[in-house]
Amino acid sequence: MGKRLSRIYTRTGDKGDTGLGTNERLPKHAARVQAMGDVDEVNSWVGHIRAALGGEHTEDACLNQIQHDLFDIGGELAMPGYELVQANLVSELEAAIDRLNEPLPALENFILPGGSEGVSRVHVARSVARRAERSLWALHDAESEQARPDGERLGLHAVQYLNRLSDYFFVLARSIASEDGGREILWQNRYAKD
Repeated sequence: MGKRLSRIYTRTGDKGDTGLGTNERLPKHAARVQAMGDVDEVNSWVGHIRAALGGEHTEDACLNQIQHDLFDIGGELAMPGYELVQANLVSELEAAIDRLNEPLPALENFILPGGSEGVSRVHVARSVARRAERSLWALHDAESEQARPDGERLGLHAVQYLNRLSDYFFVLARSIASEDGGREILWQNRYAKD
C-alpha cells in the first residue's frame, strides 16, 4: 500500500460528492458510487457469513478469496478504465458452484431464505449480490449511452462475477442447510390444493 491513512476523516465529502482513485469527483448519488456501495455491502455480508461459519468451515478459504475479489471490483469502480477482474475469476466461481452443488439433492421446489443463522446470512448476501449486479449493469448501460470510451467503461467480467456470486451463495446456502441436517424451507402456495 503506497499511502498510509493517518487521518480517517477528510471532510472532502461534506458537500455531497466523493473522490475516485482518478481524482475525479462524483456526486455521492452517482451510479458509480452507488455500485461501489453495493459491492462493499456484499463484501460486508461475506464477512458476516464467515463469522457465523467459523474459520474451520470448508468454504472459508473460498469466502476469503471472494472478499478480496469484491475489493478488486470496488477498485475497478473507483478507477474507471482499470480492469482487475479477469474471466478466470468467473470460471473459478463456476467450479466452486459445481463442487458444492454436486452432492446436493435435485431442486424440486423454490427455497425460502432461512433455516439457520448461517443459511439466512448467505441468503441475504445472495440478494445483496443480485442488487449489486443490477447496479453494475445500470452503470455499464449508462456509460454505454454516454458514449464513454471503451477503456473507461466498467468491465463485463466484474458484472459476470457478481452474477455467479449470487449463484454461489444460493448453492452455499443449500450446502450449509445440508450440513445442518437437510433443513431447507420449501415454498408452499397457500392456495394450492393437496
